[in-house]
Amino acid sequence: MSLHFHRVALVGKYQDAATGSAPESTRQVIADIAGFLVEQGCEVALAERTAASTGLHQYPVLDVARIGTDSDLAVVVGGDGTMLGIGRQLAPHGTPLIGINQGRLGFVTDIPLGDYRRVLPTMLAGGYEEDSRSLMHGRVMRGDDCVFEALAMNDVVVNRGAVASMVELRVEVNGRFVANHRADGIIVATPTGSTAYALSAGGPLLHPMVPAWALVPIAPHTLSNRPIVLADSVEIAIEVVAGRDASASFDMQSITSLHHGDRIVVRRSDHRMRFLHPRGWSYFDTLRGKLHWNTGGV
Repeated sequence: MSLHFHRVALVGKYQDAATGSAPESTRQVIADIAGFLVEQGCEVALAERTAASTGLHQYPVLDVARIGTDSDLAVVVGGDGTMLGIGRQLAPHGTPLIGINQGRLGFVTDIPLGDYRRVLPTMLAGGYEEDSRSLMHGRVMRGDDCVFEALAMNDVVVNRGAVASMVELRVEVNGRFVANHRADGIIVATPTGSTAYALSAGGPLLHPMVPAWALVPIAPHTLSNRPIVLADSVEIAIEVVAGRDASASFDMQSITSLHHGDRIVVRRSDHRMRFLHPRGWSYFDTLRGKLHWNTGGV
């Protein structure tokens, strides 16, 4: 079977919070997968931080920019958080991603760790389903100045402070006033993020093929403030009107503090993420498995 992907970058969980290095189990998993890829005929490189935390130095080491320019494929080992972190950085390069799940849920790192030896050879030879996901580009505007910006694959969230009361947020869509929300915060979620924080806050599930976002209030003071689905071609602006210690987070990984009058402006990014799945993959299979639909049923 001839290879479709020759140069493969391997990205894994970076480190254990307590020790500052990868657990031995993670190190062994990365070593095993790297060795397996070499057996398939691939040229394997490790992401910079993965190499540093695992101590595996027998492979070339690439920073994110060089993964984007020098690799045909990135294989990501971990949970969805690991995929979010590397995926946003590789999206401008159009690098396809395969996710091997070493985490808990694994909505986008969807290949079980025990299955990679069975699944990867066919995918490396070009037998896969491709799934393209939209990204959001968020900016924090303070007057006329952009003081923070980031990409988000899951969501942009404006939250109240940890010990503060609810915040008041003015929401506009394409410059038109929607409402002032008094709530614990508000979530703008992509279809990918509709199974994350937005789902916990009562938002709808959005199929990845739907070009839409969900705008989901978090614990709104007025219960008639319900989630709404919007076309992803719109611009959403959220202004902090009142409340202390508010913050904006992007995929819960990039976070910045907000002042009164700050506007968080969210648009669709020009970049998309490319996920590769095994042949026969179905989004509905993923939902059934991860959300335990039909449990106990026929």
